[in-house]
Order: sequence, then C-alpha cells, then structure tokens
Amino acid sequence: MGWHAVLQIYETRPVVAPLQSGNGMKDTTQLHMGLCGWNESQRAYFSDFDCIEIQSTFYDPPRVQVASKWRNAAPSDFQFCIKAWQLITHTASSPTYRRLRRPIPPSDRDAVGSFRQTEQVWEAWKRTLAVACAVDARVVLFQCPKSFLPTNANLINFSTFFRQVDRDGFRLAWEPRGEAWTDEIVRDLCAEYDLIHCVDPFEARSVHGGVRYWRLHGRGSYSYRYTDEDLVHLRRVLGKADGPVYLMFNNLSSKADALRFRQLL
Repeated sequence: MGWHAVLQIYETRPVVAPLQSGNGMKDTTQLHMGLCGWNESQRAYFSDFDCIEIQSTFYDPPRVQVASKWRNAAPSDFQFCIKAWQLITHTASSPTYRRLRRPIPPSDRDAVGSFRQTEQVWEAWKRTLAVACAVDARVVLFQCPKSFLPTNANLINFSTFFRQVDRDGFRLAWEPRGEAWTDEIVRDLCAEYDLIHCVDPFEARSVHGGVRYWRLHGRGSYSYRYTDEDLVHLRRVLGKADGPVYLMFNNLSSKADALRFRQLL
C-alpha cells in the first residue's frame, strides 16, 4: 500500500575519492565526512573535513554576501550542504523559532511550516535557495519535526511543494522523524519526488536513493559520545553502501568522534 492510499485511511487509524581497499569498504563508496555546523574556525575546519552541513540556514538564513564569503574561503573541492529554513518545515510553535532575528508576525503564525502552500513558505524557500546558490550546495536538507505526521493535509502539502519546487539542480534530502513514517510511505514519497532519504544510521536505514545522507545525532542523546564499538559498527554499515555517502556528525563531541572515525578508516 503506497502513500496515496494512506491519504484515504490515515485519519481512520490511531572527501571525494573511493575509500582505500582493506578497510572493509567497497571501492565504489565515496565518503564525504563533516559536521553539522563549523565547530571550530573555518581555516581549521577546512583542513579537517571536506564538507559541512550549514545549520544557520535552518534557524535564520545569513545574507547571501556572507554565504558567498564562505564559498570563496573554502578549497575548490570543499562541499557545502545546507539545512532548509525552518519556516518551510516547522510550525511557529516550534521552540527553534526563538532564534529568529525578527519574530514571526502574529498574522503569519498559521502560514508557516509543514510545507503549507502559502506565500510565506515559498518566500522561505527562495531565501534558502539563494544561500544554496551562493555556496554551490551539493545537498539541501529538509528536516521535519516529530510533530509532522503523514496526515491528509500534510501529505498533500508535502507533495505539492516537492512537485512545484525549483531545485535549480540541487539534490534534495528529507529527514522524516517518528514511527508514523513507515518505510513504505517514505520510499514511495522519495521515489516520486526524487528525494534522498536522510537517516541516522544507528536508528534507521535509508530506503531510497543512490546517494546516502546520514546525520549522527548521538545515540539517545545529543551529549552521547560514540564508543569505539559504535564506530566499528558504523564502518561496517558504511561498507555496505555504494556511491556517495555524506556522513555528518551532529552530537556534542562531533569533531572528536568524526576525527576518531577517520583514523579508524
């Protein structure tokens, strides 16, 4: 049963090169590893990693001139990924809205988030797209809150958004959260709208896309530090992947854990 059927029944039920051989990886696996956020000076970051997921674009996108400076400062082969502005995915009740430089006017609070078909959401995409162009982003990520469920209204808005969105050549990734999003629903939506299924590989498996986009949030907690056993397991999972893999550490000890994983590879 695909997601179209769910529309009818939901309301009725509760760096870039092949990895070296000898490390357990396929020769066709291309790993791009970085952090969700700079976590250190840009100069130091560029020497440590070959890609980054920009987080500020989710909270409040920077000016295009600022994003252009990031691109110009980075090595030519450095890859940027960005997180789409929260006005597209999160409703105004989300605590993350506290980080907006200018609060949402009361009249707009019911017009943002959940891929609503409103002028406010489409303007938010235009600002996201402008930053993506400025940094020449490889992936634009849409992370949804757990409160975004596969209801009729949400599925219709989601489908309309990704059917009409101007991608401008960028890959789009989607990170659904919560058990209501079954593999079948996610697979159908990602296949229909050409989306990369973004997951935490310790929590779920990617069900669609030749490109993998993995975000490591910490096992059960942002403060979690990955153990040596965890990193060996991650290497084993990575070894099963073909093609490009974007691996973004997003826990409190992200830099230290990512560097430890690189040593393991």
